[in-house]
Amino acid sequence: MKVLVTVKRVIDPYVKVRVKSDGTGVETANVKMAMNPFCEIAVEQAVRMKEAGIVTEIVVVSVGTQQSQETLRTAMAMGADRGILVEVAGEAQPLAVAKLVKAIVDKEQPKLVIMGKQAIDDDSNQAGQMTAALLGWPQSAFTSAIAVNGDTADVTREIDGGLEKLTIKLPAVVTTDLRLNEPRYVTLPNIMKAKKKPLEVLKPEALGVDVTPRLKTIKVEEPAKRSAGVKVADVQELVAKLKNEARVI
Repeated sequence: MKVLVTVKRVIDPYVKVRVKSDGTGVETANVKMAMNPFCEIAVEQAVRMKEAGIVTEIVVVSVGTQQSQETLRTAMAMGADRGILVEVAGEAQPLAVAKLVKAIVDKEQPKLVIMGKQAIDDDSNQAGQMTAALLGWPQSAFTSAIAVNGDTADVTREIDGGLEKLTIKLPAVVTTDLRLNEPRYVTLPNIMKAKKKPLEVLKPEALGVDVTPRLKTIKVEEPAKRSAGVKVADVQELVAKLKNEARVI
């Protein structure tokens, strides 16, 4: 079966994020970028399913600027067969991304869509659920295990109360959680091979989707700096501070 995987280019998770001086957003100029960690897990899952003989083709899709081609090449170096970039100059909000993914799904007809549960830049956790709603497909969010059995998939979901096991019909949308797998290291030979794999670039207009932002960011601020901790001499002093200063008891 064919699997479609979405990937996003974000600020490297190990880079300290800085807010712009005018408060309009975070600084991305001259900042190291990488594939969203949850998207790496999604690609890894698709590749493992292909190695197991369940999947025949992996198509990776990204919505973003021209630089997102690097992210797609990384996904192809991990094992994806080809890539599709929907080139958007400005911000692509979750609903617009979901509409674009739906349009590509209508074109590619995959049996399974695997997405990261959220991107570490905006932390929206919306695109996967919106995509499933637009397609009218079953979904499994926060997935930590998946096993495909013909036209169904047995999934395990991370929920507040523990784990939930479900059987969903295919085609379906699955969003990945951290415990699903550990992404592989991309080797240099595979990076070189990925440069020869096909990568298609599309515009939102070609897919009939309006990506005009519906939401406006008023201001971005850094969190307030935490005050330094203090040492107490004994339990009595601790209780006194909790009672009189913190007022939590």
